[in-house]
Amino acid sequence: MAITPIGFGAWAIGGDWLYGWGAQDDAQSVAAIWRALELGINWIDTAAVYGLGHSEEVVARALRDWKGNRPYLFTKCGMIWDAQGKIDYSLHAASVRRECEASLRRLGVDVIDLYQIHWTVSDLNETAEGWAALADLQKEGKVRWIGVSNASVAEMQKLHSIAPITSLQPPYSLVRREVDSAQLPWCQQHGVGAIVYSPMASGLLTGAMTRERIAALAESDWRRRNDQFQEPNLTENLKLVERLRAVGQRHGRSPGEVAIAWTLRQPSVTAAIVGARNPQQVGGFIHAMDFRLTPQEIAEVEGN
Repeated sequence: MAITPIGFGAWAIGGDWLYGWGAQDDAQSVAAIWRALELGINWIDTAAVYGLGHSEEVVARALRDWKGNRPYLFTKCGMIWDAQGKIDYSLHAASVRRECEASLRRLGVDVIDLYQIHWTVSDLNETAEGWAALADLQKEGKVRWIGVSNASVAEMQKLHSIAPITSLQPPYSLVRREVDSAQLPWCQQHGVGAIVYSPMASGLLTGAMTRERIAALAESDWRRRNDQFQEPNLTENLKLVERLRAVGQRHGRSPGEVAIAWTLRQPSVTAAIVGARNPQQVGGFIHAMDFRLTPQEIAEVEGN
């Protein structure tokens, strides 16, 4: 796959659920997807569990009326829910197959371009069973490529011996750099793509997030429970935003674009997943695709 340096992230458009971002207007979600595609983004990343199937349905709705080339569709399995919306994890082969069929139906397609294990489970044998099921789905033509999300090096080594990993999807931003030391070097060494998520730390590094806005987040917004949005991290993160703002102002760029460009500076990073809840937000980050930071600017935003 030849993918653009930024992809459209469909987590927030799932609406209200345990890890949701609060209520969301589906018409705004569709408009955001269209705007991303109009501006050249050629892939959308979603997951079955986002909004308990709703995100995939909204993506399908957007693409039904889209007149241009169909973007690549990436989705994930492994997080399941019951009739009451209680979330659980399963990578047993039968469960993975059920999930794949359900995602194909919701997305309205015959094949998924990249199918990913959303979260590995503590039992490595079960994770391996799920991965073997993904490999079988690939052989059957239901999915084109297979990848993992949130996986450790040890897990990837095990899975890679069963079937080649196309890509890893880890969290990566200026406030979450853990994968710099192990996962990203491993991916580069083994020719595995890395499509990183939350490069703007779930909105924290956009430049639009203030203490007042954080205090006013919906009760159902998962970010209210996230330690990066709380003290003592919040004060340090808002200082970081001011460093991003200072660098961005010299180039007519937003703090969020600088934050995304920081992730794309890493040679092992293939692309970044950036979410949007309305078309205006897309315009605020799209130009990070062609923005490069100097070594001095990288040191400046890192606070060195």
